[in-house]
Amino acid sequence: MATSENHAGPGTLQRGKACLRCRKRKMRCDGVKPACHQCVRAKKADACEYDDGKGKTRTQILREHISRLEQRIRELEDPEYTSPSVTLHDPHAHQPSPTSSSSSAGSPSGISLASSYSLDIPSSPQTSWLSSNSRFSSPTVKSDSFLSDDLSPPVELSRLLLEIFIPHRHQCGLEVDVERLRESLTLPLQDQPHPALMNAIFMWGCFFSRPGPISQNESLYLSRALDGISDALHHPTKVIDIIQASCLLSLYFLSNGRLLEGTYHGSAAASLAVQWGLHRLSLDEANIVGWEPIVLFKLDQPKDATQEGERILTFWQTFDLDRCWSVALQRPISIQDEKNSPNSINLPWPQSIEEYASCQIDEPNGLHTIQSFIEGRGSTHLGGFSVRAQRVKASALLETANRLSSNWDYLMATSPTYQEDFQAVEQTILRFLSTLVPVHQLDGSIPDVKPTLLVAHTLAHAALIHLHYRFSQDDPTSLDKCLRAARACVAIIRHISENDYDFLDPIIGPCWMAAANSLGSELNSIDGSWALLNRVDIRNEIGLIHYALTKLGTRFPLLGFQAVEVQKLLSNGI
Repeated sequence: MATSENHAGPGTLQRGKACLRCRKRKMRCDGVKPACHQCVRAKKADACEYDDGKGKTRTQILREHISRLEQRIRELEDPEYTSPSVTLHDPHAHQPSPTSSSSSAGSPSGISLASSYSLDIPSSPQTSWLSSNSRFSSPTVKSDSFLSDDLSPPVELSRLLLEIFIPHRHQCGLEVDVERLRESLTLPLQDQPHPALMNAIFMWGCFFSRPGPISQNESLYLSRALDGISDALHHPTKVIDIIQASCLLSLYFLSNGRLLEGTYHGSAAASLAVQWGLHRLSLDEANIVGWEPIVLFKLDQPKDATQEGERILTFWQTFDLDRCWSVALQRPISIQDEKNSPNSINLPWPQSIEEYASCQIDEPNGLHTIQSFIEGRGSTHLGGFSVRAQRVKASALLETANRLSSNWDYLMATSPTYQEDFQAVEQTILRFLSTLVPVHQLDGSIPDVKPTLLVAHTLAHAALIHLHYRFSQDDPTSLDKCLRAARACVAIIRHISENDYDFLDPIIGPCWMAAANSLGSELNSIDGSWALLNRVDIRNEIGLIHYALTKLGTRFPLLGFQAVEVQKLLSNGI
């Protein structure tokens, strides 16, 4: 019945009846609902939508939901404001006003996106904060903000901001029990997460609501989160909240191009995580040198398996941030991992919060979680197969490859030890890539999982680029491996849907930049009879990277800067 109803005839379909995806790609659509043959064959059944007037598309429903949230924010900001469509006071006393509706639909007067996020690009991302601390600025707060005199937002507003943030929590690296977080909003103040963490979450909620009216309070929550960090340091029982908040603040500053502040908060989170022993399960492991500490930094026993899992995940959140951005900024790592030392990481690989809630906590099989994995002994360890663990492994490989390559000098050229380490790391990267779900199969994965796996794939290929890049000018084999890894990054971009961009970790930008640099070097060195054809192919690949950076740069200003740098590669490689 559905088939006959949606076909205008064999091979023909009434104008305007094709699904939105087929229309966009100018493909022949059979009009079958709920998903046409083209979308089913491309494994895009979930993305098959019809705008035929008979029902609302998912996009329309989402926009209406956002509109309702924005209306509610206006009502909370101004008690005398009445919604054009509904009022909580007297639904019969108000008549819809087209004027008020249209005037409130745009960006609030307190924010100009064009001015607040324009990119005054310096010569390199590292110097952006050296030359001017205000090149990348957050939106200014209106002086009459309804929250200016109240340190705790209304519960209803807190819920709205939390619900905006929750779909992006993996993107920001925060892994917590979502239901507990929701329930905490109604608990007594002393039983809630520290305001430093909650305000950092609300800040990100405002960030992800841009350019809606909620976003005008972004700087307010940023300020409160920073103030909350200072206060939280007086409450040792809230140290997990401090670390999580510091990680959220660090990523916020880094992705907005405020690199000095981002590095500061990331280093603070790393220092606290190690100081409080989050990198190991047992405190007894620390005192292996027989030295009694002046003060024993020790957390209380977790209340249950979920809380223990959140502590494990908090360390890996800090580790991820430290390893990835140390490479992006070319700075030393903050979390050391030395053998036979209190700094040795001896912690199970991260799992999903659901696994922790069901008391399925992996036990570490021996010491040196990361080192054993890098050295190829990871198969002897239990666990390490969760999506979160794959992301952590990719981060570790990226930093290890970068460090190994950076430490090379000509005296090591004939060192058998260096060659063995180099080959071991390369083999571990290749072995890790073989364990990941193939990129072309990710469309069939859970929506929450796909962006994380896209980033894990990209980090691993970026690790190969960093491993071989400095040798690529003199060694044809390293050059070939660099280009293969760069093209793998381009292939991954082709599998990123428009919706996926909203949930990608901004660290993917520096990885794309590394791929573009590899391809750019090849573009400048091409000559011979096949030069024209090869140059066109490479320019198209760099162009796709430029598109991806530009797309993600509309949300994260630092990536907008990198898009400009990639454009220079294209211009110089003509």
